[in-house]
Amino acid sequence: MLKALKKMFGKAESQQPSATTPAAAPRSNDANDDNHSRNAKPRKAASEPGIAIDTPASADNPARSNPEKKPRRARAAKPVSTWKLEDFVVEPAEGKTRFHDFKLAPELMHAIHDLGFPYCTPIQAQVLGFTLKGQDAIGRAQTGTGKTAAFLISIITQLLQTPPPKERYMGEPRALIIAPTRELVVQIAKDAAELTKYTGLNVMQFVGGMDFDKQLKGLEARFCDILVATPGRLLDFNQRGEVHLDMVEVMVLDEADRMLDMGFIPQVRQIIRQTPPKNERQTLLFSATFTEDVMNLAKQWTTDPAIVEIEPESVASDTVEQHVYAVAGSDKYKLLYNLIAQNDWIRVMVFANRKDEVRRIEERLTRDGISAAQMSGDVPQHKRIKVLEGFREGSIRVLVATDVAGRGIHVDAISHVINFTLPETPDDYVHRIGRTGRAGTSGTSISFAGEDDAYALPAIEALLGRKIACEMPPDELLKPVPRKH
Repeated sequence: MLKALKKMFGKAESQQPSATTPAAAPRSNDANDDNHSRNAKPRKAASEPGIAIDTPASADNPARSNPEKKPRRARAAKPVSTWKLEDFVVEPAEGKTRFHDFKLAPELMHAIHDLGFPYCTPIQAQVLGFTLKGQDAIGRAQTGTGKTAAFLISIITQLLQTPPPKERYMGEPRALIIAPTRELVVQIAKDAAELTKYTGLNVMQFVGGMDFDKQLKGLEARFCDILVATPGRLLDFNQRGEVHLDMVEVMVLDEADRMLDMGFIPQVRQIIRQTPPKNERQTLLFSATFTEDVMNLAKQWTTDPAIVEIEPESVASDTVEQHVYAVAGSDKYKLLYNLIAQNDWIRVMVFANRKDEVRRIEERLTRDGISAAQMSGDVPQHKRIKVLEGFREGSIRVLVATDVAGRGIHVDAISHVINFTLPETPDDYVHRIGRTGRAGTSGTSISFAGEDDAYALPAIEALLGRKIACEMPPDELLKPVPRKH
């Protein structure tokens, strides 16, 4: 498949570039984004990083006439204190790539050390070999493989190596990350904050469902170096003239297949039209699947991309013990309650296909004395954040979610995932069970196959490449739910 994809992009097979290769030369202006009609223009020269100089508007830079774009002085970088790279000792290991094998800034290595990441995951090792040279990349990888850190490390390195332009205004991010769900944006922004904490780079997040004015005040308070956003909220800021994307040096599209499924591509196209042409920016695209539609988008938005694939066999599902219970629809709730109550599980995710199902399951569990919360598109963002905090801390035992809401959730120590209803799309099954068994730990998934959803099982088994034994639940798991008085 990899050969076919490379042929599609007109690339000859080549070996992975060396991690120590110097930064790539500026891109030529002989190619342009399909969405751009303007001519390519050179990047603005840099001097006195972090200081904005008010310059008059010009014909080729009309945005400078916007009085709302206020210059500010950048935040000073935190000192690296007494930490030295010698404090981060990682011995070479056969078959493993160390972060030391790449020429990363000490400030970034300090953060990586704090996070306890000695060796790269496979996708990090492969992607960074290309992107640290400035090359575009397309990555196929499931969540949980370390792809977020891969593109963040690449972005941070680019921003540290290139001084900010002297003509710099508020609301002009240098790196843009677009993700389909609010939870995923929050998670990426959290990871970015941890990796940039010694660099002085500012990370901001824009998501719907949270106070617009509060996000706007944050934007007006300091420069935005890395912006993470959902398409809709980013367009709101852009169309109001609060965010300008003409200085984006690196753009990341995460979970491109999910953005297609959710109908976000027209919005993403509008956003990309506001960024520099594709030969003037670095573009990274990640997707769990390489469908024809995804690859067509990649071809439109990238220039000569490196194609990196991490096979599904290496993702979290390999560490998950999978079970399927054949159960009547009327018995599903009894089975769910007894599984959780009799086994005293403390951190469980339950997936259902519809928002009304999620709401009913959460209400019944709460009524029956099990602390539960729901995560769906109907839940406001501020409440979602509180729910996730409670789930992480253990005050909430059961999180009931739809696929869209559950996609960006990264919580350690989820012991069990229960599919109350089987997903209609096999890829969603792999994603759901990947919420457990993360980072090499073991986990368990239990799926309820009823008369209304058992039809989905053969396609799931075809994707997994093996059968999942279907069991009848033992009688004690179908006992009536005790009523609370």
